[in-house]
Amino acid sequence: MSVLVELERVTCSYGGEPVLVNVDLSVRAGDFIGAVGPSGSGKTTLLKAIAGVIKPIAGRVKHERGVTVGYVPQVETVNWYFPVTVREAVLMARRGGRFVPWPSKQDVIEADQILERLGLGGLGERHIRELSGGQQQRVFIGRALLRRASLLLLDEPTSGIDVKTRHEIMHVLHDLHHDGIAIVLSTHDLNGIAAHLPQLVCLNREVIASGAPHQVVTPVVLEKLYGAPLEVLSHSGMPVVVESYDEMADVSSSAVIPLREGHHGHPG
Repeated sequence: MSVLVELERVTCSYGGEPVLVNVDLSVRAGDFIGAVGPSGSGKTTLLKAIAGVIKPIAGRVKHERGVTVGYVPQVETVNWYFPVTVREAVLMARRGGRFVPWPSKQDVIEADQILERLGLGGLGERHIRELSGGQQQRVFIGRALLRRASLLLLDEPTSGIDVKTRHEIMHVLHDLHHDGIAIVLSTHDLNGIAAHLPQLVCLNREVIASGAPHQVVTPVVLEKLYGAPLEVLSHSGMPVVVESYDEMADVSSSAVIPLREGHHGHPG
């Protein structure tokens, strides 16, 4: 598989201490990668570096010629009161959109086809703030599809949504991956999401380990990653992370295991 993006000894900072240090990572066509780690470990910065949104202070990020990257931020970071409809939000991602103020009939048709594919058919005229959290995530995925992204980056795509919606989002992502789109997502959900992905990158400012879940979801790696001992069990051949109760106070359960599912304030 061809390399879409290559990170070589990448270090990133926002003016203070580096948040990424000497990160090496190759993203290839056909990859489906999950970046896992505690809060503040640099997962969002990693995605932004891959997207070219931020520039490293050391090292380099090399994109293959012709690669189109779609970036889906955390829904909590988006101003959902910006006055646009669902269809308009998707159409804002079209190529040349900043120079061509009005979408063509074909643009609208393509946007509606994408919305239909993502289970948002018939919602094009709705204001984006009227959607549920999972639907809002799919709007941003739709923007990436309209740009014909060959690489899709998602920052905590299942944060703050219920189990049913999480499954729907992951079903959409697996379908897109099957269609040939490479995907890199960040997640704190080791059991619900990370254990089911083909490849993981364990990140805490630097890459602690990378590989298939059964290779990297181990007590040794997790203690390096989270700074506290965690136990790993096996269920149907899948690793399952549980807290070490002797060290329970040292690790936030929400950063490791999603004990409760909830919404982020949107209906549905």
